[in-house]
Amino acid sequence: MSRRYMVAGNWKMNGNRAENAVLLDGLLAGAGANAKVEILVCPPFPYLDSVGARLQGSAVLLGAQNLSEQDKAGAFTGEVLGAMLRDTGCGHVIVGHSERRALYGETDELVARKYQAAQKAGLVPVLCVGETLAEREGGQTEAVLARQLAAVLDLCGADSFAGAVIAYEPVWAIGTGKTATPQQAQDAHAFIRGQLRGRSAKIADSTRILYGGSVKADNAQALFANPDVDGGLIGGASLKAADFLAICAAAQSLS
Repeated sequence: MSRRYMVAGNWKMNGNRAENAVLLDGLLAGAGANAKVEILVCPPFPYLDSVGARLQGSAVLLGAQNLSEQDKAGAFTGEVLGAMLRDTGCGHVIVGHSERRALYGETDELVARKYQAAQKAGLVPVLCVGETLAEREGGQTEAVLARQLAAVLDLCGADSFAGAVIAYEPVWAIGTGKTATPQQAQDAHAFIRGQLRGRSAKIADSTRILYGGSVKADNAQALFANPDVDGGLIGGASLKAADFLAICAAAQSLS
């Protein structure tokens, strides 16, 4: 089954109005040359409105970096409801990023509830899974991935992945400059797809699995050429239009 490549930019806690304008101008100028690739940007909460307005009428999609597990408004100071994200024009939201898990203590169960809340709000979740360096060195990669996926599969079911996106993030390769080899990436992606196949072959074949972990212009094509790698979740390289577009071009060349 043919799956369309996706390249998603996670801006993390970066940017301001002036920098965002420059980045978006560059991105929109080059997006048309990569029309076979689905391009997504995920700015910080305060800039969703302004970035969404700038993207209006373009093919570039808007997403958020996180959401509350709550599914209705209430007394949850500092939290952001999925419906609010939809109201700003978001169609996607990152769920369970390794930094949320490691720095803010998000458990597999909480991530599953956030995934469920995203879908209830009409958002496409980009579910992040991945192992730490200690877990990889301890031979626990597959056990960790299976556990993280099972939390969502058990709560929401395999059919919930119809249209959803998974991002495999080897935590040891995020912001470190280290990158999984193409074969390491393919092995992990194939395992993730196999976990889905154990529940539904149709879902396994159609679900896009992105690689996230120090993707750059010079390694993107080798990573994306793997049969189970359907694009990338890009951190630092998404903050410069030329770098991000070069990664999009790598996916375009394989489409």
